[in-house]
Amino acid sequence: MKIVGFSQIDADNKMVLKGDSSLLVNRKPFFVPDWSDDVRMTPCVVLRVSRMGKNIASRFASRYYDAVAPGLNMQAADLLAQGDWTMGWAFDYSLVVGTFVTPELLNDYTTIISADEAIERVSRVMTIRQGDLIYIDCKQDARNLVREEVICVQKDNNELLYCKIK
Repeated sequence: MKIVGFSQIDADNKMVLKGDSSLLVNRKPFFVPDWSDDVRMTPCVVLRVSRMGKNIASRFASRYYDAVAPGLNMQAADLLAQGDWTMGWAFDYSLVVGTFVTPELLNDYTTIISADEAIERVSRVMTIRQGDLIYIDCKQDARNLVREEVICVQKDNNELLYCKIK
């Protein structure tokens, strides 16, 4: 399984790779790492790839994902400012993923690029496979995390994401 994302870096939408250890699921708390003094969070949308493909045109991209989930993309801003991209983006549990639902959830979010464009851009570089995750940051500035806060996303009285910050 690959985790590929799009984040806004220096006014450009950059592709970021994360390891599978970066996933935080099942309502587990996010522990702010002690090696960073400035951990921030950006809401994102996570696509679940449902079939294999390479060089997919954006007009066909919706055929390649079957579900979306709200997510939180964590970043160590102080390390990013020092140019340490790996530790700044791809540390353990740096991507909180909520419950997957039908793709209509995308209508509630304004992302930095469209889901179809994300599929097209990733598939130009690498083959996407069933089970891969593609996250796209929302058009919001990253905000600082506050210990003991709870971040919750609900839609139609259903809880889609729950994360306590510790």
